[in-house]
Amino acid sequence: MSVVRKGAPVRAPRLSGASADARSAVSRPELDRIILGDCIASLNALPPASVDLVFADPPYNLQLQGELKRPDESRVDAVDDAWDQFESFAAYDAFTRDWLAAVRRVMKPTATMWVIGSYHNIFRVG
Repeated sequence: MSVVRKGAPVRAPRLSGASADARSAVSRPELDRIILGDCIASLNALPPASVDLVFADPPYNLQLQGELKRPDESRVDAVDDAWDQFESFAAYDAFTRDWLAAVRRVMKPTATMWVIGSYHNIFRVG
């Protein structure tokens, strides 16, 4: 997931995803930037009630045993990556509660949130 803050445009820093790098990047008072890193660590480094819009595309927790193919038989890539693997639905639900709590803390009272999902996860997120 990425975090974007509203304001004057700036060049988005490229982060390695390490918490220290994310914390360093969000401590600068830059606006309109995308923060690439661990979503919970990055959100926890932001000030409370400071975000106008959250666009989230969390892991879908597909739990596939084989390949996922499109109707034209082409393979769907990235659905078996480690970031989409959870030990159980309880672990996925705990992760979801954690990132949603971090998002809620940084959202302004008038903020908007968009969450992308599939039938695999959207009802668990909602």
